[in-house]
Amino acid sequence: MIRINIVCLFQPREALGTEFWDIIDKDGNFIRRTPVLGTVTLDRGEYHLVAHIWIKNSKGEFLIQHRAEHMDMMPGLWAANGGSVKSGETSAQAAARELHEELGLKTAPEQLQYRERLVRRNSLADIWLLRADVDIRGLTLQSDEVTEVKWVAPAGLRFMVAQGVFHDYGKAYFDIVFSL
Repeated sequence: MIRINIVCLFQPREALGTEFWDIIDKDGNFIRRTPVLGTVTLDRGEYHLVAHIWIKNSKGEFLIQHRAEHMDMMPGLWAANGGSVKSGETSAQAAARELHEELGLKTAPEQLQYRERLVRRNSLADIWLLRADVDIRGLTLQSDEVTEVKWVAPAGLRFMVAQGVFHDYGKAYFDIVFSL
């Protein structure tokens, strides 16, 4: 049996408290529920669900976030908006919650367009699209997680990935993003 220890992707350890994740198989079927106390141990074939939300404006630009330096995962990198789905939530509910928590952007789950689920090493990543012309000056960033946001054109995002300043989620992931 192979066990994988992972760290919660988008939450500082202090904020975790009694948060729970549903552990699922690669088809999204429930296996068990587990508390998140900074790390979660997954057996082979076990995954947790993550919602990634790509906001695209009428100019074709993406709204991206710069992660705080103290974060366990991807510290100081630019990354997608999103985070882990909590136990009992749908992916759409988690996506809307994460946008509100991280950016102060209130969005109803039905405003989000589901694009695709990508099986990753220890997570299933649901990719969501929100088409919106968001004025970033009006956002309220979750300062312990997000230090800055900006709009970036697809060519700029590719450049940032190549330079290593934006987290490289992999070719299959970016094939989906650039088709949004």
